[in-house]
Amino acid sequence: MKIMSNELLVAAYRDAKKNNHGREWIKLLKLELKKRGLKVV
Repeated sequence: MKIMSNELLVAAYRDAKKNNHGREWIKLLKLELKKRGLKVV
């Protein structure tokens, strides 16, 4: 995965969920968020 700042990662996750970009991509982003200790509201 391309190195992203925390803000870009959260934005990418929200965009993927909103536009239904595929389960694998959403799962990968969510895993990265958990690794960094971030929560998406």
